[in-house]
Amino acid sequence: MSSVTTPSLTLNNGVDIPQVGLGVFQVPDGGTQENVEQALELGYRHVDTAAAYYNEAGVGAALRASGLSRDEVFVTTKLRNGDQGYEQTLRAFDDSRRELGVDVVDLYLIHWPVPSRDLYVETWRAFEKLLADGAVRAIGVSNFLSDHLERLVAETDVVPAVNQMEVHPTFQQVDVQQTCRALGIAVEAYSPLGRGGDLDAPAVVAAATELGVTPAQVVLRWAVQQNRIVIPKSMSVERQATNMDLFSFELSEEQMAQIDALESGVDGRTGADPATAAFTQFRD
Repeated sequence: MSSVTTPSLTLNNGVDIPQVGLGVFQVPDGGTQENVEQALELGYRHVDTAAAYYNEAGVGAALRASGLSRDEVFVTTKLRNGDQGYEQTLRAFDDSRRELGVDVVDLYLIHWPVPSRDLYVETWRAFEKLLADGAVRAIGVSNFLSDHLERLVAETDVVPAVNQMEVHPTFQQVDVQQTCRALGIAVEAYSPLGRGGDLDAPAVVAAATELGVTPAQVVLRWAVQQNRIVIPKSMSVERQATNMDLFSFELSEEQMAQIDALESGVDGRTGADPATAAFTQFRD
């Protein structure tokens, strides 16, 4: 199967990140290597994992088996909530780097703010050290709301490069996206298809029919046309291929507006609320 390439976006520190990546949330570690290998063969050059997914080792095995040089694949991982705190963050990062089998991580994210523990500012200072030491190429956050972002920027030295957050047609978090744009933080959408729930929306189905593409391609194209990074996940090689084939067609302004209009506020959320989420992400 022929591979395709996707464009990159330049983060606020000058690092380029492929706009479409493969997410491996809930992919069992035993199946991760095969899943990532097939994606890399298709042309994916961006893989997103996390310590809390317990499949970093599978991602690392795929990187080594692919035959690609390390600088050809952009690798993101994330810090577990239970590992926040300055010294614990540095230890946890070393664990992730060892699991991945890499010397440098391209993007390291605080997975959730966990405001009830009030450790994310201290944690970010450890992230700044990792960046200064060259252990990571870019640092960012995930699931941060506007008040978390504004506090982080006010109390630390490095503006996050990325905020990875739930964004899809029925849950757009427009206010947080606006804060990110104002601060120069790239928005990376996880669950960009609303866990499949947004694919049956009439506006999405109509656009797919008009353009001769899949509803998933329409939703992902809507995201990339608004300059978001997207990390859809799939175990299917066919869906992996279509999920990255987003640059041979374009949505019209009317189609974009119709998808924008699907916003349904918190009713569209499929994940936890970052204002209250406090799970450790450790296995029992």
